Amino acid sequence: MAMNDPTRRGLIFLAAGLGAAVLFAGLDRVASLSLAEKDAPEADSAVEIVQFDDRGNRTGKVRLRKIRKTDKEWRSILSPAQYAVTRQGGTEIPYSGALTAEHRAGIFRCADCATALFDGKTKFESGTGWPSFWAAIAAENVRERADFSMGLLRREVRCTLCDAHLGHVFDDGPDPTGLRYCMNSAALRFRPAEP
Repeated sequence: MAMNDPTRRGLIFLAAGLGAAVLFAGLDRVASLSLAEKDAPEADSAVEIVQFDDRGNRTGKVRLRKIRKTDKEWRSILSPAQYAVTRQGGTEIPYSGALTAEHRAGIFRCADCATALFDGKTKFESGTGWPSFWAAIAAENVRERADFSMGLLRREVRCTLCDAHLGHVFDDGPDPTGLRYCMNSAALRFRPAEP
């Protein structure tokens, strides 16, 4: 029995579609590996950060050894939500974070190590459902790396001192920087400015 023409055409299109899907998956994997920046070596690496008091006053630069903990140690000091975001790279559901509507003067610090990350003066309403800032408090305190995890290139933001995943930065923010640091509330601790 001969296969009819429409069925043969359907099989050809199916095979071509599967081939394209396999090719795309391979290209996605290669792109992810080539764009992903290698993390700093684990052993005794030191970094320079800028320290701030709770009023946002710069108290100086310091060189510190990166904070390294085992998975068990992180789990023992972080809440499940903090662990899921900062150690596993998770993202909160929009508008679910406790700091989304926080507008008091103060400093937003890393939930994992208390490094100063953002000044409340740079926070703005982005309408995205996550706390958003137009600048980091000091470039030394955050680091960015390429993130291709969702099939598109984004810039992940991490704490320099402890490598906590904080969120992502985008080029659609307000003046003066044009940046939008879109952070997870679970990755931050807010310290109100002292009177």
